Amino acid sequence: MFLPRKILEEKLKRMLAEDIGQGDVTSTLIVPEVCNVEAEIIAKESGVVAGIEEVEVLLESLGLKFEILAKDGEEMEPKKVLMKIYGDARTILAVERTLLNVISRMSGITTTTRKLVEKIRKAGCKTIIACTRKTAPGLSYFDKKAVFVGGGDTHRLHMDDMVLIKDNHIKIAGGVGKAVRTAKEKVSFSKKVEVEVSSVKEALAAAKAGADIIMLDNFSPDQIERAIEKLKKAGFLGKVLLEASGGITAENILTYASTGVDIISLGEITDSPKALDLSLEVTKISTGVYR
Repeated sequence: MFLPRKILEEKLKRMLAEDIGQGDVTSTLIVPEVCNVEAEIIAKESGVVAGIEEVEVLLESLGLKFEILAKDGEEMEPKKVLMKIYGDARTILAVERTLLNVISRMSGITTTTRKLVEKIRKAGCKTIIACTRKTAPGLSYFDKKAVFVGGGDTHRLHMDDMVLIKDNHIKIAGGVGKAVRTAKEKVSFSKKVEVEVSSVKEALAAAKAGADIIMLDNFSPDQIERAIEKLKKAGFLGKVLLEASGGITAENILTYASTGVDIISLGEITDSPKALDLSLEVTKISTGVYR
């Protein structure tokens, strides 16, 4: 994933501005105006690192010097120093929480994704693990980037990536087949058409109408196997991608993967990630100027 540096910088600066408000009152009262420090961002638990590239952009925009000691996608253990930062004490303290929030959240999502992907691969399954659009408002880029770093698929980044026909679209259109056919008739050749179905009958209707991807929404593993069997008999198996979504967790994911679906999407990767515990510690105080 790539964003022009200035656009990413603007996103990060908005986060920082929201946190700072009118200024860091505490540091203004306690920290001398001329004071430089060295600080370290330290892992307090094991996991997979993400967000280093984003934090690097923010630090550079603030004129702070730094040394990167861990790369995105790298395993980390407790007490691992991820980064050293040098510069104005007030600036470092003002940006501390924003830095930690970005790396902690992204690392948590990356760690969760990596565990799921490895679990699937160790079981011998080729199923793609994808996230959904259930991201925190304003953090879609960061959440999706973290999934990518963890080896997962980002699914739709935005609503204009592809056609995704859901239950409400189907109600308004008057049925699965009609919704898919209408979309296929009007959509650009560059866009795939995916449709969410709630029964084996609807899955067959979607395939017959020409859907590129069929989302088996809230299907049990048994229902998925029945759908695959019906699609195979009708000659559609292998011609349409099958995605399982809804009710899938880290505990039951292997059962779903073993059905033979192409994709498994989980909202829990991004809608309620466990952030990894990190800290920023000042290690040296100086009146000198860092160059």
